[in-house]
Amino acid sequence: MFAILQRGGADMAQLGVPDSRTDRDDDEVWDYIEVPKARARRAAWRNSVIDASQQEYLPFRFFGPGMALDENQKPHTLRNWLDSLVKAKETHSQPNVLNMIVPGNVGSGKTAAVFALGNEAVEAGLDTLMVKHSTYVSWCRPDSAPRGMSKFKVREMFVKCDLLILDELCGEMDTTATEFTRRETVDLIDSRISSGRPTAYTTNLRSRSQPGSRTVGIVDILGQPLLSRLESSAHVLRIMGEDRRKPAKPLDW
Repeated sequence: MFAILQRGGADMAQLGVPDSRTDRDDDEVWDYIEVPKARARRAAWRNSVIDASQQEYLPFRFFGPGMALDENQKPHTLRNWLDSLVKAKETHSQPNVLNMIVPGNVGSGKTAAVFALGNEAVEAGLDTLMVKHSTYVSWCRPDSAPRGMSKFKVREMFVKCDLLILDELCGEMDTTATEFTRRETVDLIDSRISSGRPTAYTTNLRSRSQPGSRTVGIVDILGQPLLSRLESSAHVLRIMGEDRRKPAKPLDW
């Protein structure tokens, strides 16, 4: 039946019939496989950004033209780390620096920096996703994830991607985390470290509370064992500066 339809000029691809040609050259076969995978990779990244309502960061790249990072956002360091991740994937090895911790004050540009990392990573062939820490914990609760995803699917998705950007670690927690939050966070971080999958973290908090300050540190929220696990193979990329989102002069309300 398929042969009759094909002789009649029917587009077999539109009918869902796999292309059984055997005369493709090697380059064409490679494109036949890689192009759909690249599209799926970009779509998954874009969907994770949309879920976080952070679409304004999609144009960012390490360098120009377009919305490029400035020197304060350490694009060369991020570029070198990404290169090491790509090489590690190609050689089926674990990168020397598994975690990139990006602390900084509010509005310093750290989120734009890690989104540029994500945008570049997708184009470099890494399956990359991003999620806010508080959002991930919320999605682990029953019937809270978008598109009807189960808790297992949420966890699997963020554990198995090549590169995860976990934004605002402990960003909405100013006291000790609940047991549920700590358990889900530990499971996520431990699973990625154990499987050798890299993660970039942003946070407004210091690792530990500072003398004379009322601001808690991440260790106070999630505990010393998790922080030690996180820091065991990490590079700290501190991004400091004035709040880029603050108006040039105070607004009069």
